[in-house]
Amino acid sequence: MDHFLSDEQRMVRDTARKLSDEVIAPVAARIDREDAFPRETYLALAELGLFGVALPEDAGGAGMDALTACIVMEEIARGSGAVGNAFAIPVEAALFLNHHGDAAHKALIPNILDGSVIPATAVTEPDNGSDVASMKTVARREGDDYVITGSKAWVTFGQVADVIMVFAKTDPAAGHRGISCILVETDLPGVHRGKSEELLGMHGLAECMIALDDVRVPVTNRIGPENGAFKMAMENFNFSRLMMSSMALGMAQAAMEDAIAYAHDRRQFGKPIFEFQAIQFMIADMAKDIAAARLLIHHAAKLYDAGQPIALEAAQAKLFTTDMAQVHISNALQIHGGNGYSREFRVERLFRDVRLSQIYEGTNQIQRMIIARQVGKQYA
Repeated sequence: MDHFLSDEQRMVRDTARKLSDEVIAPVAARIDREDAFPRETYLALAELGLFGVALPEDAGGAGMDALTACIVMEEIARGSGAVGNAFAIPVEAALFLNHHGDAAHKALIPNILDGSVIPATAVTEPDNGSDVASMKTVARREGDDYVITGSKAWVTFGQVADVIMVFAKTDPAAGHRGISCILVETDLPGVHRGKSEELLGMHGLAECMIALDDVRVPVTNRIGPENGAFKMAMENFNFSRLMMSSMALGMAQAAMEDAIAYAHDRRQFGKPIFEFQAIQFMIADMAKDIAAARLLIHHAAKLYDAGQPIALEAAQAKLFTTDMAQVHISNALQIHGGNGYSREFRVERLFRDVRLSQIYEGTNQIQRMIIARQVGKQYA
């Protein structure tokens, strides 16, 4: 893809790759093992200005674009899927505040970019995931305040976040047309953090349940129009799906690199296993599908940067990339044989980490529904 990137994009990519190789990859196994929020690594990303890579310069960002953010995500996730996941949170939060917030909300952006304020987003609840409209968290109006009651599940950074963008019903009878987004400081009375979830993979993200017990916040904390947050969330999903696709792509790329290196080093029956056609075919399919995924992602990102709707393209990129990453990381583990089942080898962690990508930001079954509906509209 080098021929199609600007000099500035190549420079940012190389910076992210250097950070991934020299800072992130060496601590990735420790982050996975200790399952503690890697604050030092998080701040290293902030210090390089990577959280603002897709943010306009007048908002304090680097003034680049979604394509560059995807390129950076691939490089970071190549070193650690969990750190890639952590990278996405402030990038998306800053963009969301810049798109939908007022001056007071946007004043938070510099602190998000430098890592001094850690954001989180709370949409999913214990009884709903894909069905966002059925959320039960309520924000009732009392004068100049909202009083928020409910529970949010799977809040990434929930244990360490300073502010959480909470999606809640401000008009419970209106379904998805009655949802608002409200900024909640986590030190307010009534905000309770649950224990960190014990996850299969993606360790170190301080994920937990958040309980909101009559949390009182001023109406000015609402981001965007009252009852207008469902549309805002759906628009944000398009960008976040590109980020999750790029995260899975980076992990698949890492698995392929490890599989090739191992296949050249590992000898059986008197020769490197790379010389066996069965191994070559698996690696050939990895290379083919990784290249196709990268093109899907970059195509969707270019459309997004051009201001075009990308519901179809983002869903296609997310579905194809995360499914292929799951298959090919499994194949990379298989190439490692018994060693692939050992935590001494990176591919074992990649195998656990990548599984979330098929669930995150809309399950892949939801992506198929979106694609079918979008295609149906085109041919109606």
